[in-house]
Amino acid sequence: MRQRASEDHVHEIKKINYQSPIIFAGFVGPGLAGPLSVGYLIQKLQMQEVGYLRSKYLPPSTVFMQGRLRHPFRFYSNKKGTICAIICEMTLRMEGLYDIASTILDWAESKGTRELVILDGVASSEHDNKTFCAAEEDLCRIMSEKGISMISQGFITGIPGSILNECLVRKIRAITLLVKANHASPDPLAAATLIEAINSVYGTGIDTSELRAEKEKIGIEFKELSEKYKEHRQIDSGMYM
Repeated sequence: MRQRASEDHVHEIKKINYQSPIIFAGFVGPGLAGPLSVGYLIQKLQMQEVGYLRSKYLPPSTVFMQGRLRHPFRFYSNKKGTICAIICEMTLRMEGLYDIASTILDWAESKGTRELVILDGVASSEHDNKTFCAAEEDLCRIMSEKGISMISQGFITGIPGSILNECLVRKIRAITLLVKANHASPDPLAAATLIEAINSVYGTGIDTSELRAEKEKIGIEFKELSEKYKEHRQIDSGMYM
């Protein structure tokens, strides 16, 4: 029986033979570091869209990029089914975040996922090319060996915080990788630093030179989304230290 549009679920558009994939996720936050880094990851690993989230809690809006209409909350996979990505290009309010997080993790568990990585920014006046992490002790130890320092204390809010909380009661290890990012405009340098941290930890081998060179172009393309984030930054996802 067809699911009603009001029900929270991931609508799958392509079948993949998943191999317990690791999932990278990016949501709207400071400098749009999450969506920019995950979008670049999707591009460079030639990942294909496999589904999108339908939820009564999503704002009634859609996304146009270079004239192309696309769903703002999408799921991707590489051909081998070993790496997945989740990208959201709209601001989310607090209402319904736990339901959205549960829907995401229900999907992740159904694919055999054991690890989920959230990429995000921390509002700052300037970027310093450093990556930090917040996770359970064993993952923090692994990150430390790769030169990624643990954040000693703080608050992770919004959808990243909801996902991390939900992972604590599921069989999925979760970590968030964080960089200082421009609080007022898209920050491709912050996104590049996140990608380089992923390269170091997960061996993805993605060249970030193109991302680092696209600051002006990205600023134009994501200007409207950045403005939306600034309007709602008090209630959207973020890291406070």
